[in-house]
Amino acid sequence: MSKHDPDWNQLHAFLATVEAGSLSAAARELGLTQPTVGRQVAALEQNLGVVLFERVGRSLALTVAGGELYESARSMSEAASRLSIIASGQSQAIEGLVRITASDIVAAYILPPILEQLHALAPGIAVEIVAANDVRDLMRREADIAIRHVQPDQPELIAKRCRGTTAHLYASTGYLDRHGRPATGADLATASFIGFAENDGLVDELNARGVPITRANVKWTTGSVVTAWELIRQGLGIGVIFRDIAAGAPGVEPVLPALTPFDVPVWLAVHRELHTSRRIRLVFDLLAETLG
Repeated sequence: MSKHDPDWNQLHAFLATVEAGSLSAAARELGLTQPTVGRQVAALEQNLGVVLFERVGRSLALTVAGGELYESARSMSEAASRLSIIASGQSQAIEGLVRITASDIVAAYILPPILEQLHALAPGIAVEIVAANDVRDLMRREADIAIRHVQPDQPELIAKRCRGTTAHLYASTGYLDRHGRPATGADLATASFIGFAENDGLVDELNARGVPITRANVKWTTGSVVTAWELIRQGLGIGVIFRDIAAGAPGVEPVLPALTPFDVPVWLAVHRELHTSRRIRLVFDLLAETLG
């Protein structure tokens, strides 16, 4: 490597800094310390003999040279991702690592028995579960297979609609013993609810079903469905949870079981190139068969 050939680790640090917006955010994304990322970016500037960032207050702004380098570096990163996808797709060994991304509730309660079947079928396959409630990018190899609740729209992905499920209102027996068991939606006007985000649509959806609550009824919010389930189980309020998880759980009861349920679609997605890999195809097919 000549003096002016950039090191890929330095380019990676530069890309992460541009896309994350700061050295500290890039460090979190890369799993490094902020000084390490700063040194890599400084080394890249020294190696190329150009200034890539200018400080504007506490923020970083790309220089003209930095903007030109970013476009080239991003193209290199995308090409490397495509090469990795093609190489993985050509692997015919039924062993190795497969990354599955799913929401935390699916990862915790739905995947374990499927993984047990997979281990009996192909013990050479190791699985990394990426439990995330945001949509991870299969195109950038953040996962090999995704279990999603929205239909993928990228043309490079193979998507399969699975059985899906429904979600309903549930509360702990203790909560209902203290506050009463509602017979109508109006009985929930003063109840405490558990939501998932500030704009998750829960209030509007329940209003449409005849439950006259406002955002003030939502006493607890969390980005984790597993945490919401624990809040329900421990009696903090009423929440929406998958029927497959809550039905039959000890100490938990449905609330207004005749209420129109929430539909929860389930989609499997995989990159077209990866679908030619025997190990990824085996895992994808087992998930499709089990999730139905």
